[in-house]
Amino acid sequence: MTSDRQRAAQPEDLNRFVLERLNAGDVDGLVALYEPDAVLIVPTGRAVGHRAIRAAYEQLVAARLEFAPGETQPAIRNGDLALTAVRLAGGGATVEVARRQPDGTWLWVIDQPNLLG
Repeated sequence: MTSDRQRAAQPEDLNRFVLERLNAGDVDGLVALYEPDAVLIVPTGRAVGHRAIRAAYEQLVAARLEFAPGETQPAIRNGDLALTAVRLAGGGATVEVARRQPDGTWLWVIDQPNLLG
Protein backbone atom coordinates (compact mmCIF):
# COMPACT_ATOMS: atom_id res chain seq x y z
CA MET A 1 0.00 0.00 0.00
CA THR A 2 1.41 3.37 -0.90
CA SER A 3 1.48 6.12 1.68
CA ASP A 4 -0.14 8.72 -0.62
CA ARG A 5 -3.50 6.89 -0.68
CA GLN A 6 -6.12 7.82 1.85
CA ARG A 7 -6.87 5.17 4.42
CA ALA A 8 -10.31 4.57 5.90
CA ALA A 9 -10.71 6.47 9.16
CA GLN A 10 -14.29 5.14 9.39
CA PRO A 11 -15.66 1.86 8.00
CA GLU A 12 -18.04 3.76 5.69
CA ASP A 13 -15.00 5.35 3.98
CA LEU A 14 -14.19 1.98 2.39
CA ASN A 15 -17.30 2.10 0.20
CA ARG A 16 -16.44 5.57 -1.09
CA PHE A 17 -12.82 4.57 -1.73
CA VAL A 18 -13.77 1.43 -3.67
CA LEU A 19 -16.02 3.45 -5.99
CA GLU A 20 -13.36 6.13 -6.56
CA ARG A 21 -10.65 3.54 -7.19
CA LEU A 22 -12.80 1.38 -9.47
CA ASN A 23 -13.66 4.35 -11.65
CA ALA A 24 -10.00 5.44 -11.68
CA GLY A 25 -8.80 1.93 -12.64
CA ASP A 26 -6.60 1.86 -9.50
CA VAL A 27 -6.16 -1.87 -8.88
CA ASP A 28 -3.40 -1.37 -6.28
CA GLY A 29 -5.63 1.06 -4.43
CA LEU A 30 -8.51 -1.41 -4.49
CA VAL A 31 -6.38 -4.24 -3.09
CA ALA A 32 -5.17 -1.86 -0.36
CA LEU A 33 -8.74 -1.75 1.03
CA TYR A 34 -8.51 -5.40 2.13
CA GLU A 35 -6.68 -7.32 4.82
CA PRO A 36 -4.06 -9.72 3.37
CA ASP A 37 -6.29 -12.80 3.85
CA ALA A 38 -9.62 -11.14 3.02
CA VAL A 39 -12.39 -12.86 1.07
CA LEU A 40 -14.04 -11.20 -1.94
CA ILE A 41 -17.05 -12.96 -3.46
CA VAL A 42 -16.73 -13.03 -7.25
CA PRO A 43 -19.09 -14.49 -9.89
CA THR A 44 -17.05 -17.70 -10.01
CA GLY A 45 -16.85 -18.14 -6.23
CA ARG A 46 -14.37 -16.66 -3.78
CA ALA A 47 -11.17 -14.69 -4.20
CA VAL A 48 -9.10 -15.19 -1.04
CA GLY A 49 -6.07 -13.03 -0.31
CA HIS A 50 -4.47 -10.08 -2.05
CA ARG A 51 -3.25 -12.03 -5.09
CA ALA A 52 -6.71 -13.40 -5.93
CA ILE A 53 -8.42 -10.10 -5.11
CA ARG A 54 -5.95 -8.30 -7.39
CA ALA A 55 -6.74 -10.73 -10.25
CA ALA A 56 -10.49 -10.19 -9.78
CA TYR A 57 -10.12 -6.40 -9.85
CA GLU A 58 -7.76 -6.50 -12.83
CA GLN A 59 -10.51 -8.24 -14.82
CA LEU A 60 -13.17 -5.82 -13.62
CA VAL A 61 -11.08 -2.72 -14.35
CA ALA A 62 -10.15 -4.07 -17.79
CA ALA A 63 -13.87 -4.04 -18.69
CA ARG A 64 -13.75 -0.22 -18.32
CA LEU A 65 -17.19 0.01 -16.76
CA GLU A 66 -18.36 3.18 -15.03
CA PHE A 67 -19.68 2.53 -11.53
CA ALA A 68 -22.43 4.76 -10.12
CA PRO A 69 -22.52 5.70 -6.47
CA GLY A 70 -25.06 3.96 -4.32
CA GLU A 71 -26.54 4.85 -0.95
CA THR A 72 -24.05 4.01 1.79
CA GLN A 73 -25.78 2.70 4.89
CA PRO A 74 -24.53 3.53 8.39
CA ALA A 75 -22.05 0.91 9.59
CA ILE A 76 -23.14 -1.43 12.35
CA ARG A 77 -20.23 -1.67 14.76
CA ASN A 78 -19.30 -4.20 17.40
CA GLY A 79 -15.91 -3.40 18.88
CA ASP A 80 -13.27 -3.70 16.16
CA LEU A 81 -15.71 -5.14 13.60
CA ALA A 82 -18.19 -3.29 11.41
CA LEU A 83 -20.83 -4.40 8.92
CA THR A 84 -20.92 -2.02 5.95
CA ALA A 85 -23.47 -1.95 3.16
CA VAL A 86 -24.51 0.05 0.09
CA ARG A 87 -27.81 0.07 -1.77
CA LEU A 88 -26.72 0.09 -5.39
CA ALA A 89 -28.26 2.40 -7.97
CA GLY A 90 -29.34 -0.63 -10.05
CA GLY A 91 -31.30 -2.20 -7.19
CA GLY A 92 -28.70 -4.54 -5.75
CA ALA A 93 -26.83 -4.21 -2.48
CA THR A 94 -23.38 -4.83 -1.12
CA VAL A 95 -22.45 -6.13 2.30
CA GLU A 96 -18.99 -6.19 3.83
CA VAL A 97 -17.26 -6.86 7.13
CA ALA A 98 -14.50 -4.43 8.08
CA ARG A 99 -12.00 -4.68 10.91
CA ARG A 100 -10.31 -1.83 12.76
CA GLN A 101 -6.54 -2.08 12.31
CA PRO A 102 -3.97 -1.44 15.06
CA ASP A 103 -3.43 2.11 13.70
CA GLY A 104 -7.16 2.86 13.96
CA THR A 105 -7.94 2.64 10.22
CA TRP A 106 -10.35 0.11 8.73
CA LEU A 107 -9.94 -2.67 6.13
CA TRP A 108 -12.40 -5.17 4.74
CA VAL A 109 -12.08 -8.82 5.70
CA ILE A 110 -15.18 -10.06 3.82
CA ASP A 111 -16.78 -8.41 0.77
CA GLN A 112 -19.98 -9.48 -1.01
CA PRO A 113 -20.17 -6.79 -3.73
CA ASN A 114 -23.59 -7.63 -5.16
CA LEU A 115 -25.81 -9.45 -2.73
CA LEU A 116 -29.12 -9.06 -4.56
CA GLY A 117 -28.12 -8.48 -8.18
